[in-house]
Amino acid sequence: MVKPSLDKWLEEAKNDPSADKCGSYLTHTGVVRRSPKAVVRGGEKADKTVSAMRFSCDRGAIEAAAETTRSLPGIYFVKIWVNEGLLKVGDDIMQIIIGGDIRPRVAEALTYLLSEVKNNCVKEEEIY
Repeated sequence: MVKPSLDKWLEEAKNDPSADKCGSYLTHTGVVRRSPKAVVRGGEKADKTVSAMRFSCDRGAIEAAAETTRSLPGIYFVKIWVNEGLLKVGDDIMQIIIGGDIRPRVAEALTYLLSEVKNNCVKEEEIY
């Protein structure tokens, strides 16, 4: 799946009718890493490394999460792309851009959407 250009997304955001309300745009790009999630998040010892990841998503749930994010106070622009399939280390998993009135609200919205997607909308299986 072809990853969209963040530069083009930002250009689109700045040309959106809501652009005059936005003072902050934040982005997130998730990438497949070699370190297993249990090592990075849980502090387990590294006895194996990731060679690839099998990744799938519920696109309806992702759009619902994006819609909820768009309804948050001060948020005016939300765009998300999620990859699927067998991804190798270094491949892009997802990309998000959020625009809003002030940085704290945009940062909170980005954290919300990313957590919602990772916890409720995708399935990932690390391959060693």
